[in-house]
Amino acid sequence: MSAVISVACALPALGAPSAAKKAAVQSVDAHSAELIGLSDQIWAFAETALREHKSAAALADYAEQQGFKVERGVSQMPTAFIASYGSGHPIIGVMGEYDALPGISQQAVAEKTPLHEGAAGHGCGHNMFGAASLGAALAIKEQIAAGKLKGTIRFYGTPAEEAIGGKIYMARDGVFNDVDVMLAWHPGDETQADTTSSQAMVDVIVEFHGKAAHAAGDPWNGRSAVDGLELFTHGVNLMREHIKPTSRMHYAIVAGGDVPNVVPEYAKVWLWLRDWKRTEVEDLLARARKLAEGAAIMTGTTSKLTLQNGNWEILVNMTGAKLIDENLRWLGSPSYTPAEQEFARKIQRATNVPDVGMNTKIHSLDGQKEEGGSTDVGDVSWIVPTLHFTVATAPADAPWHAWPVVATGGMSIGHKGLVLASKTLAATMVDLYEKPANVKAIREEFKEKKGDVKFEAYLMPGPPPVPND
Repeated sequence: MSAVISVACALPALGAPSAAKKAAVQSVDAHSAELIGLSDQIWAFAETALREHKSAAALADYAEQQGFKVERGVSQMPTAFIASYGSGHPIIGVMGEYDALPGISQQAVAEKTPLHEGAAGHGCGHNMFGAASLGAALAIKEQIAAGKLKGTIRFYGTPAEEAIGGKIYMARDGVFNDVDVMLAWHPGDETQADTTSSQAMVDVIVEFHGKAAHAAGDPWNGRSAVDGLELFTHGVNLMREHIKPTSRMHYAIVAGGDVPNVVPEYAKVWLWLRDWKRTEVEDLLARARKLAEGAAIMTGTTSKLTLQNGNWEILVNMTGAKLIDENLRWLGSPSYTPAEQEFARKIQRATNVPDVGMNTKIHSLDGQKEEGGSTDVGDVSWIVPTLHFTVATAPADAPWHAWPVVATGGMSIGHKGLVLASKTLAATMVDLYEKPANVKAIREEFKEKKGDVKFEAYLMPGPPPVPND
């Protein structure tokens, strides 16, 4: 990996917004009711990874109705699709997600109240992510159709970010390879052009096979797979003292024996390894392999470590971040009604965080805090320069992947964030189409930062694990 971290190329001055930029922003306003309707539909569907059939169809059907050419079932995933319009370069892409998280169903109210007990909910705001990105793509499509912009716009419908990482399979199949610049955003509790990365991670399964025997009658004839698992997890926990402070290791025991009076012949642990740098993750993985082998030797069992998938860290593009930042500041953050701020404060009080309401500040490019988390956007960012930003759609410091985000994502607070995100995407894309120097500068930084690193997806061979149900 290139050691260059802070590269940023000079951008042409934005100056007064062009007619095409104003028209693109006005398009988002004109379609805002439709975009909010799409978001609310997807919020209500609350479909989990690779089961987003109604959600993907709602977005893809809308794109078709608006004149996009839609390719469905991309990369052998029924819920992945690409909507495109125009021809030639620049090819500008924008990504959208729409998968929900299990078990956090919530009504659009400011206290924990499931919509359907035990069902899924959009605790990461992906209902807004997909709708806003498609709205921006539509705004650009209209400008191309009117002859004001030249090139190609593509909306990438990317499923299963919360699970297998649909973008990784799409990346493996090369669907991003000819894109000049990619854009993405994500709901959050702050608004900013992102200048910090995400965490690289690998997702592994470690299995132990032993020999069953009567736990009282002849335990000497058995070899406990659980003994192997316990030694392995003990080794992982001892490792914690000898890894970098940036690294994270977390696991769940998936299979650990059935009954006490049988020496268990099978055990399974599910482990995630993370760091802000992929190179550190690979070192953690190499050490985990040795732990599994050693635990098996000590217990007379056999071990198998299977790498299921993983994410690369986001390759931050500072040149593009500056462009997004300028557009965020031109557009300004939403204003909230007293009722909306009280809704946010009520959530904050319910979750024991300071009741300060919604954060309306547009944060600086400098001094942004690193927050743990991994995303398959990172994989795309090593193939094509990717510009990423965050828009506040939930109260400051409220817990993520939880009911508060579901609540605000289904009402006016989330709707306002969605519209701002869509306008920011549209405005930034106009700057790319109208000023080739912007694309050139962004790609030059990308090339320098990437260096001679070759992207290879963390994936098992074969098709995505699409569920049968």
